[in-house]
Amino acid sequence: MASGEPLTASAYIVHHLTNLTVGQGFWALHLDSLIVSGLLGLVAFVGMAMLARKATAGVPGRMQAFVEMLVSFIDQQVKDTYHGKSPLVTPMAITIFVWVLLMNAMDLIPVDFVPMLLGAAGVPYFKVVPTTDPNLTFGMSLSVFVVMIVMGFKVKGFGGFMHEVFTVPFGAKLAPVNLLFRLIEDIAKPISLSLRLFGNMYAGEMVFILIALLGIWQLPLALPWALFHILIITLQAFVFMMLTIVYLSMASESHG
Repeated sequence: MASGEPLTASAYIVHHLTNLTVGQGFWALHLDSLIVSGLLGLVAFVGMAMLARKATAGVPGRMQAFVEMLVSFIDQQVKDTYHGKSPLVTPMAITIFVWVLLMNAMDLIPVDFVPMLLGAAGVPYFKVVPTTDPNLTFGMSLSVFVVMIVMGFKVKGFGGFMHEVFTVPFGAKLAPVNLLFRLIEDIAKPISLSLRLFGNMYAGEMVFILIALLGIWQLPLALPWALFHILIITLQAFVFMMLTIVYLSMASESHG
């Protein structure tokens, strides 16, 4: 890019899939993922706070009616899935859905728009879709896993939690086998949760990049794929939220 020569197809794809990074190795930070996810989290927080402040007990406006419908829908999913008594699950589910939905929706921005603007300012790389970064999706799923473990200890107590780890499903006589199964289960949960979101969003982003390589011929394909991708964006946010609720419900239930 420094020479001003046009990128080859492979170089174009690599450029759009490279994060803006500082540091190296394990301590490398993807600044684009952190900046965009942080800003969208702030937008979600401020937006929900403003809507809550403007809410009225009278006839709701269109936006309030939409938000109430969304909140009622998520609250019903929590009631149907989560069988514990924690008051934090519904707010957490709403926050996760809105935040992941906003991050996924960044995929609808034309793939060349943001890199072109920031490239003119001297920024070499910038991925605008945080959920196409496996580091971010794994960080989110790891946070869910920590909440799940903490909730398990809180509901069952230390003794009850350890009893379940060593006695389920085969009884106390096969405690090592039970522990092995539990470790596999607990390790698989955050990995599958993160890779499911990352894989679907990464694939969608890749299709947009390949369509952009067609030049002017991308126009008949970009709009239909964008409309279809709206379904994927919403569905993946919903799936991430529902699996979070399921994992928290499993952590709150006694299996011993």
